[in-house]
Amino acid sequence: MTSKSKKEIKFIQGNEACVEGALYAGVEFFAGYPITPSTEIAELLAGRLPEQGGKFIQMEDEIASMCAIVGASLTGRKVMTATSGPGFSLKQEAIGYACMAEIPCVIANVQRGGPSTGNPTHVGQGDINQARWGTHGDHNIIALTASNHQDVFSITVDAFNMAETYRTPVILLFDEAVGHLREKLVIPEAGELPIVDRLRTSVPKGVDYYPYLPREDGRLPMSDFGGHHRYNVTGLFHDMWGFPSNNPKVVNELLRHLVDKIDNNIQAITRYKEHCMEGAEYILISYGSSARSAIHLAQNRRAKGEKIGVLELQSIWPFPAQMVREKCRGAKAVLVVEMNMGQVMAQVKAAVDEPGRVFLANRIDGKLVTPSDIKQLLRVIQGRGV
Repeated sequence: MTSKSKKEIKFIQGNEACVEGALYAGVEFFAGYPITPSTEIAELLAGRLPEQGGKFIQMEDEIASMCAIVGASLTGRKVMTATSGPGFSLKQEAIGYACMAEIPCVIANVQRGGPSTGNPTHVGQGDINQARWGTHGDHNIIALTASNHQDVFSITVDAFNMAETYRTPVILLFDEAVGHLREKLVIPEAGELPIVDRLRTSVPKGVDYYPYLPREDGRLPMSDFGGHHRYNVTGLFHDMWGFPSNNPKVVNELLRHLVDKIDNNIQAITRYKEHCMEGAEYILISYGSSARSAIHLAQNRRAKGEKIGVLELQSIWPFPAQMVREKCRGAKAVLVVEMNMGQVMAQVKAAVDEPGRVFLANRIDGKLVTPSDIKQLLRVIQGRGV
């Protein structure tokens, strides 16, 4: 503690920064199952949550863990689970249920190498498309990420806020290198960062409550399940009372609502950072631990007169296509730096005016992509006169 403020300073892992952010946001219930490299989130919350009046439970598997937080959220609690690639796969059906029933929850996925059990102890970023398309059917999703511990903390707070605002699952897509790296974290004072609390209905006891009737601002007030109001929750297409319906008009309006409530708020959801972007001729687009290497290279080459900038994505889904297009307009080339086969690169190519000028600087071997890896590709591109 400092003499001038009440801010707490820690030297911790990224997974612990996620825990600190969750506690700051008001998490009250965690259910999970150990899996490398996310296990520290569960271990730390097992000790910290009960100290603050919250509940922690280790479930028998990842499916049960996801179902448990869905149930706890319905009773009015802020909830979270954490996992890695294989566990994230198992959670998909229940994530889809949470999308359909509009249940706020936060899922941290600390990525590692895959597919299958892949490389449990090494870094990877191969779950980008799984976060968007892992659960079946037409739906929308919010997925956030960060490259340093201060941002891991704040993005975790944002995840809880967005889950409550849009009544939706929010995915935190971290990765092994960020999760296990240790660096400084300054914990903001209480009240310094905004916190969105559960929006509860003002409908009094004994009066009909419509769980899926939006207000004029689009938000859906909730009633704690088991409390004053009795209502139906289902994964089936449903009407405003929550009862199953196969009426084409009801189905159409419901699906459009599930997609539009997020797509219509892309600007409010989008999170990104710019590094050395002023006058940049070559733009590196990256996220998570890969962005650390991209930023290092850009700062190093800027000092030597090269106009290289970094656009660091902190919201992956919904993909901020308009922002990416505007920031990359006029660049000689765009290099997407990531540790997969080009999952974000495909989105960038679809967004920019000149997709032929978009290139991939990647590693898929379980090793962190380095500034030297990026520079090598950059030199090849420049050698072609691009």
